[in-house]
Amino acid sequence: MAKAKNDTLQGSLALLVLKSLDRGPMHGWGITLHIQHISNEVLRVEEGSLYPALHRMEQEGWVAAEWGLSENNRRARFYRLTALGRRQLAAERENWRKITGAVALVLDFEQA
Repeated sequence: MAKAKNDTLQGSLALLVLKSLDRGPMHGWGITLHIQHISNEVLRVEEGSLYPALHRMEQEGWVAAEWGLSENNRRARFYRLTALGRRQLAAERENWRKITGAVALVLDFEQA
């Protein structure tokens, strides 16, 4: 992914992860695959970005993690959204709507 695309993704990573976990608990690789699949392969989350973000979200109380077995019987940390995380997801979504609406206004502006 080009740097500009990575910068855009970085600013929305918490929103994407929280929304992914809104479906139910997932391990890190599952979150990555979900975002990639749902975005029609446009968005790719790198491990170097995902795991520090998950750690920050866990510290903030937005997600909780516990060890479990993945689909291929490998030990993995599964993350789930907390009540605080659901409130944060709502706040992140609202902020995203404001930002994208404002960007659209600027892009659509035509000088008379």
